[in-house]
This record gives sequence, C-alpha cells and structure tokens, in this order.
Amino acid sequence: MSRSTDIGHAAGKSPAWHDLLSKLKLFGRIGLPVAFFFIHLHLEKDKAMKLVIMTLPTFFVEEDKILTALFDEGMDNLHLYKPGASPMYSERLLSLLPEETYGKITVHDHYYLKNEYGLAGIHIDDGTKDAPQGYKGKFSMTCTDISTLAAMKKKAEYVFLADTFMRGNGGHYDKTGAQARLAEAVSLGLIDKHVYAYGEVSIDNIKEAKELGFGGVVVCEDLWNKFDIHNEPDYKDLISHFGKLRKAVS
Repeated sequence: MSRSTDIGHAAGKSPAWHDLLSKLKLFGRIGLPVAFFFIHLHLEKDKAMKLVIMTLPTFFVEEDKILTALFDEGMDNLHLYKPGASPMYSERLLSLLPEETYGKITVHDHYYLKNEYGLAGIHIDDGTKDAPQGYKGKFSMTCTDISTLAAMKKKAEYVFLADTFMRGNGGHYDKTGAQARLAEAVSLGLIDKHVYAYGEVSIDNIKEAKELGFGGVVVCEDLWNKFDIHNEPDYKDLISHFGKLRKAVS
C-alpha cells in the first residue's frame, strides 16, 4: 500500500484526521509537501512543548517573590530580559532568588552574569550578531527574518521566532498576515522542536502553536497581566494562570 493510500485509510477511520486535513486548507497554495508535514505533526502532537517565561522589561518590588513561587510551581526556563537596565539591578534580583534556580535562568545582555551566577545560558536578541568571542556554553537567539532562521537553528540551542502572532496597525491580531508568514516557514520545513513561538503568545493560541509544530512558546504579557504591580495584594491569579499555561503545553 502506498504512503498516500495509508494516509487516506487512516483519515477515513478517525474524525481527528478529518479535522487535521481541514486545517490544511489554510495552506492549499503551498501543496502536498506541507500536507505531509502537518500529518507528521499530528502524529507528534502528544509531545509536550517547552514553556519559556520572560520577565517584564522593568523591575518591580514583588518580582523576586513571584519568580520564586513560579519556580516552586515548576517553571524551568526563565528568560531574564531587562533591556537598558543597569546590571546592578539584575545582580540584585538574582541574589534574592534561591541558588538552585540559577540553572533554569537565561540572561539577555550582561552576559557575564551567566558565569558569575552559574546560569543556564545567554540569549542573543540581535540576530545579526554571534555569541561573544570566547564564549563557551548554551545560547539561544531571536529571529526576526525567516530567511535567517535555518542558519540560526544550526548555531543556537533554540530560536525564538519573533512576531509569531503579530498584530496589525490597529493593534489587533493580524491572523491573515501571521498565517501567511507561518505558512512560508512551514513550507520550508523550518518549524520544529528547536523553534519557539514568540510574540503575543497567550493561553488562547498555544494550541495553534503546537499544531504548527513549534517546539515551545515564550510567554510574557499573558502571564504578567494577571498581576497589577500597583494594586494587587497578592499574586494568586498569576500563579493560577501559570498552571493553566503548563497544562496547555503538555
């Protein structure tokens, strides 16, 4: 029996297959290779994605307590992202966290913190740059141009695909533009376990990211919006939402 016959036979037996194949209409212009790619993703869909939590770009009073609570709840990949801030404040924050969490933290900028605190690695936000000369260790990168994604994947532990669920000029989710861009990446076979969805990722689109084949998702605002740093007396809603995010990627 041919490969295409096998696929058709399986699809005839399972409503889930019909659901999967209906989704492929979004990529009808690209052709059969993409269809086979998505069928492979369907077979792999039970594998959990990685969940990356990115800090807010600014520091706030309760941050160390919330991060410690998140680690206690199972967070295993935190990206410390404080663009433009003095490294002194990052050092202060790290000093307030339990030492056993350092191996779960990746730092953006101030790369010396990686060795000083024994962090998991560094992240390179500017995709035109390489790891610092002489650096030995794990690093990840952000990709803003799909044409450079393949090369980045060869160098980095994993790559954030920026603006995965990008917004249009009106501030709303540009579904048509995002789908066209992702369709291009899928057609080139670029989306896999080493590529993480980054940009407007929320509890509402994690399933879509998983179906597209992303190996992980990067969550920022969708989590931190559950806590008002000026008015909230506690952060139980944020911790509860983190639990929902973990469930969504599993």
